[in-house]
Order: sequence, then C-alpha cells, then structure tokens
Amino acid sequence: MKTSIPRYSRISGTGSFLPPKRLTNDDLAAQLAADGIETSDQWIVERTGIRARHFAAPDVTSSDLAVEAAKLALAAADCDAASIDLIIVETSTPDMVFPSAACMVQQKLGIKGCPAFDVQAVCSGFVYALAVADSMIKTGAANKALVIGAEVFSRILDFKDRTTCVLFGDGAGAVVLEASATPGILASELHADGRHVDILCVPGTVAGGKVLGDPLLKMDGPAVFKLAVGVLEDVARGVLAKAERTDADIDWLIPHQANIRIMQSTAKKLKLPMDKVIVTVHEHGNTSAASIPLALDVAVRSGKVKQGDTVLLEGVGGGFTWGAVLLDL
Repeated sequence: MKTSIPRYSRISGTGSFLPPKRLTNDDLAAQLAADGIETSDQWIVERTGIRARHFAAPDVTSSDLAVEAAKLALAAADCDAASIDLIIVETSTPDMVFPSAACMVQQKLGIKGCPAFDVQAVCSGFVYALAVADSMIKTGAANKALVIGAEVFSRILDFKDRTTCVLFGDGAGAVVLEASATPGILASELHADGRHVDILCVPGTVAGGKVLGDPLLKMDGPAVFKLAVGVLEDVARGVLAKAERTDADIDWLIPHQANIRIMQSTAKKLKLPMDKVIVTVHEHGNTSAASIPLALDVAVRSGKVKQGDTVLLEGVGGGFTWGAVLLDL
C-alpha cells in the first residue's frame, strides 16, 4: 500500500512596509488642537504605549502598501512572483468595494491565474488568513502563498474623537508560506462572537451612490479591553494544546499591536517575560490586520526572531473575532 507523505507549510520570507509620513503624538496633538480637541503625548502613552504612527498619502491605497511588503517578503524567500499560486489579503480598508485588494495585488505583481481573495476579520485577520493558507497548502490546493495584512485606517478615523483617532496607523506586512516536508505551522485556532459586533465597528455602507450610516470607526474601549484580555489567554492555551506544546515552549509572543497593557496582561498570564514579547505598537500604533506581520518582519530583520524559534501569533478584532497560530520559524 502506498503511504502518503505528510505535507506541511512553513514561512520562508517576511516583509513589511510603512508609509513615509510619521506622526508623533505631539504632531497629532497639534493637529487635533487646531480643531479644539485636546490630547497629549503623556495621555496617549499612559493609556496605550503608542508614541508614533504612520499615515499614507491621499493617493496611496492598501494594495499599494501590500505590494511593497510583498516584494520584500518575496525577496527574503528568494522567490519569484510567478511561482506564487495563492494570494490572500486581509484588510478592512480595501481600495474599493470590489474587486478584492488581493486581485489588485495580483495585478500589480504581474501574477496571473492563481486564486486571490480577501479575508475580513479586522485585527485578527492576518491570523485568519494564515490559517486559511496553511489549510490550502496542507490539502495540496496551493504550494506557495502570499499572505498579507494591509491597512489605511487613517481613512476611517474620526479626528473629533481623541479616544480612537490616536490609536491607529497605516502599514502592511506579508509572508511567503510554502509547502514543506517538515512542520512550520504547528496549529491554529480561530473564533468569533457576533454578539459583540457593536463594540468595534464602522457602521456605514455605500448604497445608491451615497454613504449610508457613519463611515468612521466607533469603539467601546473598555468593552474591547475586557474581552481581549480574556480571549487572548484562552486562545493561546487552545492552540498550545492542539500542538501538544506548553507555555515553556514559546520563544516569542507576537500579539496584535493594539495596546501595551493588553500585551502585558497576556504575557503575564502565559508566564512570559516582556523581553520575549515583540512590541512595535510604540512606533506603529494599531495597524489592524497589518500589525502582526509587521511586528514579525521587524523582529526577524532585527535578528531577534531566528530560524527554529517557536512563535505564538495572536490577535483580536471587530466582529468580535480572535485567533492564534503557533509556528516554528
């Protein structure tokens, strides 16, 4: 009897891109003050850990950022774009209603014929997209995938609401995920609870040539914080159990970069020192679906995260969605 050879997926390259325009908290405070909105560097840092963020120029789209991150990931993987046979983009801020940002990335990279689609799970989206790509590679539906998180959240911020507009930034992160004979993605776990759709949302849509509802981000910060700190520990435990690993096996935790206090809480519950947590929120703000791959790429290129390390990725987002992926790099 012929025995099937196990098939796995591994990350072979990472890349990220930030728009050139960097706004410190002082820059943003001055901008808001012109409209009578008060905030300060101290107020923002104490509550979030954020010190700066990047905003895209008006003519730059999510797919533009995605392409730049993808090029760097392809180069890191020593991979030609023509060999990619799957593209998944996670974005909550696509270039247009349709087609997908993934199809636009496909066009801009000169790739033809392979499946390309977007995933929408907001800040958990990269974890969702990575889990989908892993499943498709394991079943033989793809061999080499581009998985990208890209956002221009600056377009959906209410700059009259200092509790939300100071939190977010723009950027993109990407990985090349390839079929492998040895395990890379060890386990994934995804969840959602639609009862909480209202605590983080953009309650607007386009109909009849007009915007219906409110096209700006709304968030119940305390409710999001309370849910996040609970589900992040649970999903971490779940994915470790699936992979038959323990807290002690985690070399690095790369969480969604939303709030330093949420990251500190999760690390404490997993008995991880903060020097084992990759933190970029201070420089990038919350880049939603881009935050995890951005942080991963920064960690890899800085030499912190190395080949062979065991890494836990986890995120929470509007929906309410949450998920985790455990992997060996």
